[in-house]
Amino acid sequence: MNNPHFEQYFATMKEKVEVQLPNVVDQLSAPSKLKESMLYSLTAGGKRLRPLLIFATLKAFQKNEEIGIGAACAVEMIHTYSLIHDDLPSMDNDDLRRGKPTNHKVFGEAVAILAGDALLTNSFQMITQHKHPDVSAEMKLKLVTELAIAAGTEGMVGGQIADLEGENQQLSLEELEYIHLHKTGALLQFCVKAGAILSNASECQVYQLEEFSKHIGLAFQIQDDILDIEGTEEKLGKPIGSDTTNEKTTYPALLGMTKAKEKLTYHIDQALHALYEANIDHDMLEQLCLYIANREN
Repeated sequence: MNNPHFEQYFATMKEKVEVQLPNVVDQLSAPSKLKESMLYSLTAGGKRLRPLLIFATLKAFQKNEEIGIGAACAVEMIHTYSLIHDDLPSMDNDDLRRGKPTNHKVFGEAVAILAGDALLTNSFQMITQHKHPDVSAEMKLKLVTELAIAAGTEGMVGGQIADLEGENQQLSLEELEYIHLHKTGALLQFCVKAGAILSNASECQVYQLEEFSKHIGLAFQIQDDILDIEGTEEKLGKPIGSDTTNEKTTYPALLGMTKAKEKLTYHIDQALHALYEANIDHDMLEQLCLYIANREN
């Protein structure tokens, strides 16, 4: 990032979420070991890209970002639960996440599974209980519905099982895109759509923003695949080369590194085109798009 205004916005909004997240768990009436496990992963850092997408979309419609806090915390809880479960021995079997031992390495597999379950279910409570005069019951209903779709069988979980089934075999580009549009892209698309819902966006604007988020979702995953080869463990906070170890099809493996980078550029260009067509104050969303393309972790 070379835009000081965006860097400041990024830092401010990230802090806003990170201050709130511990409170979400602290106020729960639950066994201490479960809460400790939830907090361990929820407060382990990370880019907080998903909440930032919600805030940047609200800003694009000149709305107060505070109305998106409930949705922002909810989506970060679901993202965190997915990481805890992804790291399990039965899934990706990872020992490090964000430079720290993975949840199951610290708390054991059973507690890690339950912590993930708790983060998932309590995420919907975050949306329904968030109080702001500009967030109507109808908006909350739409948010819960869209989040359930994005996180469930038609979204992230559907993508995850397709990813598991795709191990140890050569996938086509279409099959690979299906996995990433669902496993990674669905939650990113939810974030942009959540901002649009809370902003009372028009149907045309929602369509353009859905196109924008679809392309940044694919761009995000392509960059992930590139970093798994060209990145460093220090910056990524986890071992590199895990996709190769798990015999997964990636964009570089399927297309070659040069073509994979060309594909990344294509999706960023398409995302920006859709964003400009939405006729909103697109500055922060544009900067986020470029950040996704150039990130190093």
